[in-house]
Amino acid sequence: MAAGGPAGARDVAALELRPALEAVLMVVDVPATEEHLAKILQRPRRQIADTLRELADEYTVQGRGFELRLVAGGWRYYTRPAYAAAVEGFILDGQHARLTQAALETLAVVAYRQPVSRSRVSAVRGVNCDGVMRTLLQRGLTEEAGAEPETGAILYRTTDYFLERMGLRGLDELPELAPFLPEAAAIEAETQEGVPSFDPDAPDSGTFEHADDKTEL
Repeated sequence: MAAGGPAGARDVAALELRPALEAVLMVVDVPATEEHLAKILQRPRRQIADTLRELADEYTVQGRGFELRLVAGGWRYYTRPAYAAAVEGFILDGQHARLTQAALETLAVVAYRQPVSRSRVSAVRGVNCDGVMRTLLQRGLTEEAGAEPETGAILYRTTDYFLERMGLRGLDELPELAPFLPEAAAIEAETQEGVPSFDPDAPDSGTFEHADDKTEL
Protein backbone atom coordinates (compact mmCIF):
# COMPACT_ATOMS: atom_id res chain seq x y z
CA MET A 1 0.00 0.00 0.00
CA ALA A 2 1.33 3.42 -0.92
CA ALA A 3 2.40 5.64 1.94
CA GLY A 4 0.14 8.50 2.94
CA GLY A 5 0.89 12.18 2.66
CA PRO A 6 2.79 14.00 -0.11
CA ALA A 7 5.11 11.07 -0.81
CA GLY A 8 2.14 8.75 -1.39
CA ALA A 9 0.54 11.34 -3.65
CA ARG A 10 3.69 11.50 -5.76
CA ASP A 11 3.69 7.70 -5.97
CA VAL A 12 0.14 7.69 -7.35
CA ALA A 13 0.91 10.37 -9.91
CA ALA A 14 3.88 8.37 -11.12
CA LEU A 15 1.93 5.13 -11.66
CA GLU A 16 1.31 3.86 -15.17
CA LEU A 17 -2.27 4.87 -15.88
CA ARG A 18 -3.77 1.78 -17.54
CA PRO A 19 -2.85 -0.76 -14.83
CA ALA A 20 -3.67 1.82 -12.14
CA LEU A 21 -7.18 2.16 -13.54
CA GLU A 22 -7.56 -1.60 -13.72
CA ALA A 23 -6.44 -1.98 -10.10
CA VAL A 24 -8.94 0.59 -8.83
CA LEU A 25 -11.83 -0.72 -10.90
CA MET A 26 -11.24 -4.22 -9.57
CA VAL A 27 -12.32 -3.13 -6.09
CA VAL A 28 -15.15 -0.64 -6.69
CA ASP A 29 -18.58 -1.48 -5.27
CA VAL A 30 -20.44 0.98 -7.51
CA PRO A 31 -19.55 2.45 -10.92
CA ALA A 32 -16.65 4.91 -10.57
CA THR A 33 -17.08 8.28 -12.24
CA GLU A 34 -14.40 9.74 -14.47
CA GLU A 35 -14.17 12.74 -12.15
CA HIS A 36 -13.48 10.56 -9.12
CA LEU A 37 -10.92 8.44 -10.95
CA ALA A 38 -9.19 11.59 -12.21
CA LYS A 39 -8.98 12.92 -8.65
CA ILE A 40 -7.66 9.66 -7.20
CA LEU A 41 -5.10 9.04 -9.95
CA GLN A 42 -4.23 12.73 -10.35
CA ARG A 43 -4.75 12.88 -14.11
CA PRO A 44 -6.91 15.08 -16.36
CA ARG A 45 -10.44 13.78 -16.78
CA ARG A 46 -10.04 13.64 -20.58
CA GLN A 47 -7.03 11.36 -20.22
CA ILE A 48 -8.99 9.12 -17.85
CA ALA A 49 -11.99 8.98 -20.21
CA ASP A 50 -9.85 8.17 -23.26
CA THR A 51 -7.95 5.43 -21.41
CA LEU A 52 -11.13 3.85 -20.08
CA ARG A 53 -12.57 3.63 -23.60
CA GLU A 54 -9.30 2.20 -24.90
CA LEU A 55 -9.41 -0.49 -22.20
CA ALA A 56 -13.05 -1.30 -22.95
CA ASP A 57 -12.30 -1.68 -26.67
CA GLU A 58 -9.22 -3.77 -25.93
CA TYR A 59 -11.15 -6.22 -23.74
CA THR A 60 -13.75 -6.64 -26.49
CA VAL A 61 -11.17 -7.24 -29.22
CA GLN A 62 -9.36 -9.77 -27.03
CA GLY A 63 -12.62 -11.59 -26.25
CA ARG A 64 -12.14 -11.38 -22.48
CA GLY A 65 -14.71 -12.97 -20.17
CA PHE A 66 -15.38 -9.55 -18.66
CA GLU A 67 -16.07 -6.13 -20.08
CA LEU A 68 -15.70 -2.54 -18.92
CA ARG A 69 -18.97 -0.63 -19.15
CA LEU A 70 -20.12 2.95 -18.65
CA VAL A 71 -23.25 2.50 -16.51
CA ALA A 72 -25.23 5.00 -14.38
CA GLY A 73 -22.61 7.69 -14.93
CA GLY A 74 -19.59 5.58 -13.96
CA TRP A 75 -17.33 2.71 -15.04
CA ARG A 76 -17.27 -0.82 -13.68
CA TYR A 77 -16.27 -4.33 -14.69
CA TYR A 78 -19.07 -6.75 -15.62
CA THR A 79 -19.14 -10.37 -16.65
CA ARG A 80 -19.60 -10.65 -20.40
CA PRO A 81 -23.17 -11.94 -21.01
CA ALA A 82 -21.91 -15.01 -22.87
CA TYR A 83 -20.32 -16.26 -19.62
CA ALA A 84 -23.05 -15.25 -17.18
CA ALA A 85 -24.24 -18.83 -16.70
CA ALA A 86 -20.80 -19.95 -15.52
CA VAL A 87 -20.53 -17.13 -12.99
CA GLU A 88 -24.10 -17.62 -11.77
CA GLY A 89 -23.46 -21.30 -11.21
CA PHE A 90 -20.32 -20.57 -9.21
CA ILE A 91 -21.80 -17.82 -7.02
CA LEU A 92 -25.32 -19.03 -6.47
CA ASP A 93 -24.58 -22.75 -6.47
CA GLY A 94 -28.14 -23.42 -7.54
CA GLN A 95 -29.73 -20.88 -5.18
CA HIS A 96 -31.39 -18.11 -7.18
CA ALA A 97 -32.03 -14.81 -5.42
CA ARG A 98 -34.23 -13.23 -8.04
CA LEU A 99 -37.07 -10.75 -7.85
CA THR A 100 -40.54 -12.27 -8.01
CA GLN A 101 -42.76 -11.69 -11.03
CA ALA A 102 -44.80 -9.28 -8.92
CA ALA A 103 -41.68 -7.27 -8.06
CA LEU A 104 -40.54 -7.17 -11.68
CA GLU A 105 -43.96 -5.96 -12.83
CA THR A 106 -44.04 -3.29 -10.14
CA LEU A 107 -40.51 -2.14 -10.94
CA ALA A 108 -41.44 -1.88 -14.62
CA VAL A 109 -44.41 0.36 -13.83
CA VAL A 110 -42.25 2.62 -11.67
CA ALA A 111 -39.53 2.77 -14.33
CA TYR A 112 -41.90 3.83 -17.12
CA ARG A 113 -44.27 6.04 -15.13
CA GLN A 114 -41.91 7.71 -12.65
CA PRO A 115 -42.36 9.63 -10.55
CA VAL A 116 -45.44 7.65 -9.56
CA SER A 117 -47.42 6.99 -6.39
CA ARG A 118 -48.01 3.54 -4.90
CA SER A 119 -51.76 3.84 -5.51
CA ARG A 120 -51.21 4.41 -9.23
CA VAL A 121 -48.81 1.48 -9.43
CA SER A 122 -51.44 -0.66 -7.70
CA ALA A 123 -54.08 0.56 -10.15
CA VAL A 124 -51.95 -0.38 -13.15
CA ARG A 125 -51.29 -3.88 -11.79
CA GLY A 126 -54.78 -4.38 -10.42
CA VAL A 127 -53.54 -5.50 -6.99
CA ASN A 128 -52.14 -3.84 -3.90
CA CYS A 129 -48.39 -3.30 -4.33
CA ASP A 130 -47.37 -1.93 -0.93
CA GLY A 131 -45.44 -5.02 0.15
CA VAL A 132 -43.58 -5.24 -3.14
CA MET A 133 -42.81 -1.52 -3.05
CA ARG A 134 -41.23 -2.02 0.38
CA THR A 135 -39.03 -4.74 -1.11
CA LEU A 136 -37.90 -2.51 -3.97
CA LEU A 137 -37.11 0.31 -1.53
CA GLN A 138 -35.14 -2.03 0.74
CA ARG A 139 -33.13 -3.33 -2.20
CA GLY A 140 -32.27 0.19 -3.30
CA LEU A 141 -33.97 -0.17 -6.68
CA THR A 142 -36.48 2.62 -5.98
CA GLU A 143 -36.50 5.72 -3.81
CA GLU A 144 -38.87 8.49 -2.72
CA ALA A 145 -39.16 11.42 -5.11
CA GLY A 146 -41.24 14.00 -3.28
CA ALA A 147 -45.02 14.21 -3.00
CA GLU A 148 -47.84 14.55 -5.49
CA PRO A 149 -49.11 18.17 -5.25
CA GLU A 150 -52.78 17.27 -5.65
CA THR A 151 -53.01 14.43 -3.11
CA GLY A 152 -49.84 14.61 -1.03
CA ALA A 153 -49.11 10.97 -1.90
CA ILE A 154 -45.44 9.97 -1.84
CA LEU A 155 -43.95 9.56 -5.32
CA TYR A 156 -41.33 6.98 -6.25
CA ARG A 157 -38.65 6.71 -8.91
CA THR A 158 -35.88 4.30 -9.84
CA THR A 159 -32.33 4.77 -8.56
CA ASP A 160 -28.84 4.79 -10.06
CA TYR A 161 -28.49 1.29 -8.60
CA PHE A 162 -31.41 0.24 -10.80
CA LEU A 163 -29.56 1.58 -13.85
CA GLU A 164 -26.42 -0.25 -12.73
CA ARG A 165 -28.22 -3.57 -12.31
CA MET A 166 -29.96 -3.16 -15.65
CA GLY A 167 -26.73 -2.17 -17.40
CA LEU A 168 -28.16 1.16 -18.61
CA ARG A 169 -26.51 4.55 -18.99
CA GLY A 170 -29.83 6.29 -18.41
CA LEU A 171 -33.60 5.88 -18.52
CA ASP A 172 -33.62 6.83 -22.20
CA GLU A 173 -32.12 3.38 -22.89
CA LEU A 174 -35.15 1.55 -21.48
CA PRO A 175 -36.88 -0.65 -24.11
CA GLU A 176 -39.89 0.91 -25.82
CA LEU A 177 -42.53 -0.63 -23.56
CA ALA A 178 -44.15 2.53 -22.21
CA PRO A 179 -46.90 2.62 -24.90
CA PHE A 180 -48.21 -0.67 -23.54
CA LEU A 181 -48.83 0.79 -20.08
CA PRO A 182 -52.05 2.71 -19.40
CA GLU A 183 -51.78 6.48 -19.42
CA ALA A 184 -52.19 8.24 -16.09
CA ALA A 185 -55.60 9.60 -17.14
CA ALA A 186 -56.85 6.10 -17.93
CA ILE A 187 -56.31 4.93 -14.36
CA GLU A 188 -57.32 8.13 -12.60
CA ALA A 189 -60.81 6.81 -11.89
CA GLU A 190 -59.40 3.68 -10.30
CA THR A 191 -57.04 5.60 -8.05
CA GLN A 192 -59.90 7.85 -6.94
CA GLU A 193 -61.73 4.78 -5.69
CA GLY A 194 -59.05 4.41 -3.06
CA VAL A 195 -56.77 1.49 -3.73
CA PRO A 196 -55.63 0.41 -0.22
CA SER A 197 -52.30 1.92 0.74
CA PHE A 198 -50.40 1.09 3.90
CA ASP A 199 -47.56 2.54 5.91
CA PRO A 200 -44.34 1.32 4.19
CA ASP A 201 -42.73 0.94 7.61
CA ALA A 202 -45.54 -1.20 9.03
CA PRO A 203 -45.18 -5.00 9.35
CA ASP A 204 -46.55 -7.05 6.47
CA SER A 205 -50.11 -8.19 7.03
CA GLY A 206 -49.76 -11.22 4.76
CA THR A 207 -53.06 -10.42 2.99
CA PHE A 208 -51.91 -9.31 -0.44
CA GLU A 209 -54.40 -9.87 -3.23
CA HIS A 210 -51.89 -11.44 -5.63
CA ALA A 211 -50.12 -14.68 -4.80
CA ASP A 212 -46.77 -13.40 -6.06
CA ASP A 213 -47.03 -10.36 -3.79
CA LYS A 214 -46.76 -12.60 -0.73
CA THR A 215 -43.15 -13.36 -1.62
CA GLU A 216 -40.90 -10.32 -1.44
CA LEU A 217 -37.47 -11.76 -2.27
